[in-house]
Amino acid sequence: MKLRRDPFQAIADPTRRAILVLLATQTMTAGAIANNFEVARPTISKHILVLNECELITSNQQGREIYYTLKVEKMKEIDQWLEQFRAIWKDRVDQLDNLLSTIKK
Repeated sequence: MKLRRDPFQAIADPTRRAILVLLATQTMTAGAIANNFEVARPTISKHILVLNECELITSNQQGREIYYTLKVEKMKEIDQWLEQFRAIWKDRVDQLDNLLSTIKK
C-alpha cells in the first residue's frame, strides 16, 4: 500500500522545494537531482520519496534509470488553496494604501 502524505508537509522543507524547482524545468534522475545539492544521495532519495508519496512528482522507469517529473496538476491544487490568502492580503494592502493616501492628504 502506498503511503499518502500531506503535500504541505513536503513543501515545508527547503530542499524539497528546491527539488520541485529543478523538476519544474526538466525531467531528471535522482543522481542528476542529487548533483545540485551538497548532501548525501540517500538524503536526496528520501526527499524524492516524500515528494512522490505526496504525489507532487511522478516516476517513470526507463531501463535502469528512474526519471522524476513534476506533477503540475498537484501544484495547481496547492496554488488554488493559497489563492484565498492572496485575496485576503491584497485586500489588506489595498486598505493600507488607502489609509496612507488619506493620511498623506
